[in-house]
Amino acid sequence: MNGDAREHGKEDRPSDEVALSARLRHLADRLAREQADGKTRASSGASSRADASAMARGLRLSAELVAAVLVGAGLGWLVDRLLGVSPLGLVVFVLLGFAAGIVNVMRAAGLASGPGDRGT
Repeated sequence: MNGDAREHGKEDRPSDEVALSARLRHLADRLAREQADGKTRASSGASSRADASAMARGLRLSAELVAAVLVGAGLGWLVDRLLGVSPLGLVVFVLLGFAAGIVNVMRAAGLASGPGDRGT
């Protein structure tokens, strides 16, 4: 009985190996197709260009805001020096710079129209 189980196991073993080999070949073919598809997608570069474009747009919008706030702070500091109203000029012009920065960002993003494009 024990010998029959060994012989039965030996008979199943080659068929299992054949099935396993077939599965491995199938997986290798699928992997090769996926890698080829990945190379064609990477070579097109459409997604990487879109990512770079989105990054550039984000940097431009953030630079618009930061520049407006810095210009407002510089003008406020200058007004404080010239008129001697120490914190008032800086606070007012930083707030004006922030508001101008928000408006510039909205215009650059296409969410608001330009100054001469008022619709009635």
